[in-house]
Amino acid sequence: MSTVPAPPDPTDPIPSPFADAAAPFKRTNAAQPIYMPPPPKPSATGQSTWVTYRSQINFGLSMLAYLMILVGAVTLIEANPDASWTVYIAALPAVPALIGLVIFVRALMRLDDLQARIQLYAFGMSIGATALTSFGYGFFEGVGLPRLPLAAVLPVMAMFWGAGTAYFTWHYRRS
Repeated sequence: MSTVPAPPDPTDPIPSPFADAAAPFKRTNAAQPIYMPPPPKPSATGQSTWVTYRSQINFGLSMLAYLMILVGAVTLIEANPDASWTVYIAALPAVPALIGLVIFVRALMRLDDLQARIQLYAFGMSIGATALTSFGYGFFEGVGLPRLPLAAVLPVMAMFWGAGTAYFTWHYRRS
């Protein structure tokens, strides 16, 4: 026996890693898809109300606290009009109002792009409409109509914001 390897047979094809890919008559099989079961169905109870409506619940609770502190502060100030600490008591309702503002802004930050655009357009419309309304009513005050308190501006702005949100939501659903 010899330790010298035998010469290759000239009729055998040369092995190549690319030979199978270039073979025109060889049928290639695609990889079988991996079966993925459908996602699990939500439980019969679904998500809890707290998870779904967390922002609305927190905002509602902060507004409830605001109203309770406001009524208490007004009652306390009217009972002690000459006390030196009434200024501090009058500022107390600002604390839950500030908490409500933080909750509101965080809820706005969680909106998707379309909802954020709708809210931006509605807010812009409410600022402009409130400015035109209050500026226009200022002229009417000059000819004898009663003065409106500054506290009326925020409800008017909220009303225009709601109308703007409804309009722009309808506009995007229509198109």
